[in-house]
Formats: sequence, C-alpha cells, structure tokens
Amino acid sequence: MRWWKIVGLASVVGVAATGVVIARAERRRRAYTPDQIRTRLRDRHAEANALGAKED
Repeated sequence: MRWWKIVGLASVVGVAATGVVIARAERRRRAYTPDQIRTRLRDRHAEANALGAKED
C-alpha cells in the first residue's frame, strides 16, 4: 500500500471522528429545555457578576 493511501485513509477516519464528536455535542445541547437553558444562563450571569464585584 502506498503512503498516500494511508494518509487518505487517516484523513477519512479523522473526518468521521470529528462528525461523531459534533453530533454528540449537538444531541447533548438539544436535550435541555428552554427553562433549563434560561436557568443556567441566569446562574452564569450571577456568578460572573459576583466575580466582578470581588475584583473591584
């Protein structure tokens, strides 16, 4: 087998693995309800404000 075939096969495997990672992240992201997302964003905002207040 020539080296370029190995490189091509490795690139195909890399693209497939990247697709799997993206699909998993998308499924996990879509699993949240709008209320859960809103709550998480409010919590993160409150935490960021608390950290900002400590630095002043």
